[in-house]
Amino acid sequence: MERRKFIQAATLSAASFYISRDLFARPKSPVYGHNQMRYTLDTRWGTLNSSRFPVKDCHEMVQDTKGRIILLTNETKNNVLVYNKSGKLLDNWGHEFPGAHGLTLADENGETFLFITDTEKHQVYKTTMDGRIVMTIDTPMESGVYKKKEEFVPTETTVTANGDFYIADGYGAQYVAHYDRTGKLLNIFGGRGEGDAHLDNAHGICVDSRQGTPTLLVTDRTRNCFKRFSMSGQLLEVIPLPGACVCRPVIKGDHLYAAVLRSPDMNLSGSGFVTILDKDNKVVSNIGGTAPVYVNNQLQPMRQAEKIFVHPHDVCVDNDENLYVAQWSSGKVYPYKLRRV
Repeated sequence: MERRKFIQAATLSAASFYISRDLFARPKSPVYGHNQMRYTLDTRWGTLNSSRFPVKDCHEMVQDTKGRIILLTNETKNNVLVYNKSGKLLDNWGHEFPGAHGLTLADENGETFLFITDTEKHQVYKTTMDGRIVMTIDTPMESGVYKKKEEFVPTETTVTANGDFYIADGYGAQYVAHYDRTGKLLNIFGGRGEGDAHLDNAHGICVDSRQGTPTLLVTDRTRNCFKRFSMSGQLLEVIPLPGACVCRPVIKGDHLYAAVLRSPDMNLSGSGFVTILDKDNKVVSNIGGTAPVYVNNQLQPMRQAEKIFVHPHDVCVDNDENLYVAQWSSGKVYPYKLRRV
């Protein structure tokens, strides 16, 4: 009898231990997203004293080789805020970019630079990591497609391994311009118009090497898709994302991440979420959005399901696969952090 009681007590104790351990391991905060790409949300991560370090629109973010998280805002009191991954401010600089919009890293022989697009000044700048401008790109009048500088409203850049770079004119004439590392124009393609080879709101661009051969992914935001082009500008593929007005594509490992500014189209304010695609460009998770559903291999329309974000504008993925989300026209909020579960 005593042995039976001992076994029962030991069994209950062990069961209590495993239940307690399981409960302790579970996230205490709500979990967002789908499948294996799920996250908890920290809305206070990037919050600073707004009287000293204000933001206006938080447009884009990148992580540099030192692990720092760099935010670009169009607030000219400090266009650039540099954080560590815990949200501590490390540095701030920049007063000359009233239309600061696109932020891209470029590595050259062990030195890192930033490319910044300015939609108000109609220019693109290459800077050192502390803000010294080393190159300025003006409206590419030599292309023959622009009649005045104001028609060029660049929103994003991407840089190749050899130093060539591409500029997406996402708020202007919708062309993609290809330059060599010295700033010489090599090619221009896309442009506003009907047909898949043309673009409408070419908001973002990146180099995609996940399948081996580098190609370009270009946002066609109002048409709810990404478009794949060869490096010389030939259309190769359309990746439909019905209901998702996507911003720039961000690639980390095998996955593609993108902020969805609005859904199901650009007419509904405050309706954003974040979408994640796998290596085959199938949506696997929507953070704050409806679960991805495919019928006969066709993605069904997506839209905001949870009011996590207002107008998410960019996603930065750190080396621990946590996400940072910058928002446009969202009450001057600082970036949010999403911790991978």
